Amino acid sequence: MIFQERRQSASPGNVISPAAMQIDQLIDVKKLLLPILLFKWRIFTFALLVTALTVFVVYSMTPIYKASSMLLIESEQAKAIKIDEVYGINSGQQEYYLTQFEIIKSRSIAERVFNHLDLINHPVFNQPPSWFAELKSQLISKLNFIPQEFAIVDSQINQDIAKHLLINTFAQNISISPVRKTQIVKISYENSDPQLAAQVANAVGDTYIISQLEAKMGMTQKANVWLGGRLEDLRLNLDKSEYKLELFKVENGLIDVEGVTALDAKELERLSDEITVARSRKAEADSFMAVVRRYGATDISRLESLPEVTSHQSVQNVKREVVLVERKVSELQQVYGPKHPKMIAAQAELTAVQQNLLKQVSRLVQGIEDEAQTAVQNLRALEAQFSQAKGAYQNLSTKDTDYQRLLREVDTNRQLFDSFLARQKETEVTSDFDSPVARFTDRAVVPLIPEKPKKKMIIILAFIASLGFSMVLVLLLDTLNDTIKTSDDVEKLLSQRALGYVPKAKRGTSYDDINFAFYNPKLRLHAEAVRTIRTSMSLMAMGSELSTIEVTSSTPNEGKTSTSMNIAFAYATMEKVLIIDADLRKASLGMRFGLATYQPGLANVLSGTDSIHNCIVKEVKPNVDVMPAGAVPLNPQELLTSSQFAELLTVLKTQYGKIIIDTPPVHAVSDALIITSLCDATVLVVKTGHTRSEIIKLTLAKLNQARSKVFGVVLNYFDTKNAQRYQGDYGYYQAYGADSSIKQPAANHKENTKA
Repeated sequence: MIFQERRQSASPGNVISPAAMQIDQLIDVKKLLLPILLFKWRIFTFALLVTALTVFVVYSMTPIYKASSMLLIESEQAKAIKIDEVYGINSGQQEYYLTQFEIIKSRSIAERVFNHLDLINHPVFNQPPSWFAELKSQLISKLNFIPQEFAIVDSQINQDIAKHLLINTFAQNISISPVRKTQIVKISYENSDPQLAAQVANAVGDTYIISQLEAKMGMTQKANVWLGGRLEDLRLNLDKSEYKLELFKVENGLIDVEGVTALDAKELERLSDEITVARSRKAEADSFMAVVRRYGATDISRLESLPEVTSHQSVQNVKREVVLVERKVSELQQVYGPKHPKMIAAQAELTAVQQNLLKQVSRLVQGIEDEAQTAVQNLRALEAQFSQAKGAYQNLSTKDTDYQRLLREVDTNRQLFDSFLARQKETEVTSDFDSPVARFTDRAVVPLIPEKPKKKMIIILAFIASLGFSMVLVLLLDTLNDTIKTSDDVEKLLSQRALGYVPKAKRGTSYDDINFAFYNPKLRLHAEAVRTIRTSMSLMAMGSELSTIEVTSSTPNEGKTSTSMNIAFAYATMEKVLIIDADLRKASLGMRFGLATYQPGLANVLSGTDSIHNCIVKEVKPNVDVMPAGAVPLNPQELLTSSQFAELLTVLKTQYGKIIIDTPPVHAVSDALIITSLCDATVLVVKTGHTRSEIIKLTLAKLNQARSKVFGVVLNYFDTKNAQRYQGDYGYYQAYGADSSIKQPAANHKENTKA
């Protein structure tokens, strides 16, 4: 019922509750951590040993003290006169501070401090050599095969090398750490001598300040010398360029070259404009004269139609008079006849006006002709004047170009001279002005508490690290361990039935007690486990014959012989049992029953040298007979493959209810594969936590290929405590007996759980 209810709850139509999922997850985590629980005492012991070793090492270490001083690097050094160009320093940039930090950390500063404090003679740097160094030097001196030129080195070179190494060690203990978002840098030094640590931390800052001042003084002096040498050359160049300029002005008669050039340019512009106007007038006159020549000077009617004539003022006045007289004549014609005196007078007036018009047009034409000739003459004169002015301007422009070149040379030389003169004066003034580039905000004091080693922290970390390392190592080894450890592994990894297990005996258990554990009242758990194996095999054989049972293993020393004996003892409580030692190459069954080594057995029966009756030892235990291996044959496989062995089993089946055959390991020889086809069942014994799963799979494959009826796997050397940890409530690994009043509820719960 319980099984049915659980199956219904796990059906697709039902929803698994979150609580059940959490329980499964907890079970998985528990299985994951089981190796740690299994080896918890070893893990803890390892951590304690490592911690104890760490305590010993830590308390034997020399305490190291750390002293620190605070140095403020000035962003703007005080100067009497600003001459940044000489020093080449731009303290406003971030690179400036980074450069100063690197200078403080430089080996040159460390070497100056080392020499200034005479640390080579300080006791801290004159420690006696360690035993390893002494041993190394003695070995080198005793080795005769080393060339003499390499073994004996000049003492001065040795001293220099030793000093160089000491300075490197000294510099490594100096640390520089800038304080973020400030101009302050922290100078620290670590040493076993607290006074020396404070002294060095202050000396590094002092040495840096002095070195920077010396560098500034050196740069100032070099700049002064260099400026002085260059200044005389610049003065000579300036004088030479000024003399060349004055000489050029005298030779060319120049006073104000720029003013003369401007006047000539304006004159050329004026002449150019006048030439343009003259050409325009000449063009107009030429076009008028061309029309006059085409129509003739006497054709007044056509001349009057020309714009140049009609637009003239005098012609317009005369034409107005002509129009008035013509109008007058027209009016008189309407009143008087042609002979009338008024008409005659009007006609005479009209004739006079027309002649006047002709005369005015003739004069205008003559004037335009004269004007055209005058325009030609003016144009020629202006062009000649323009050509002359242009030549003079070009000549003057060439002189002006030379003049400007000389003038630029003079200006450039004067600027260089003035600049160098100013720099020289500045360097002379500031040569004796010492402005520090940094100053101390806090000087180092003698530390009272060592900086390292931090003993408590190291010990705690060593314990935690060793504990974690051992846990990880255990989990890693457990992950890499592919042996069979539980019955679940048999089903999941081997896809076989777990028939049962043979418990691992306690320490001190004798060899005979293990072989005859079924009859030992002190090993009640062993007897119960063997009975469970017997029951499992009987249930599997229901409805079929189970007379001959083969017991084998994959490799030697997995306990197959002792398992065969105890399975036989279990069946002997119900029927007659015979144990056959079929391991003809390495027989041990007779020895375990205390039989003589010359006792005939299976080999004798198969070879026909003795009878079956003489080869069976009766009643070694109640209802248990034994057929040992007998004399060791030269051809064990031939004997086992012969028809005599099958006939022997047929005869023995009529005399015994169960025949247990102990065979050699499958991977050692193929004897077990030969026998397996003659048996009703095959039991594979596996040593728990010892035999790898891949080897067992190969064994099963060979048995299946040999048409074996493998009933399942028996786990030997099974640790019930570990199994309880691995399988929890799903394993029943306690003997039912004296404490049944206490253990029975738990057992019932386990059986219900299994159901």
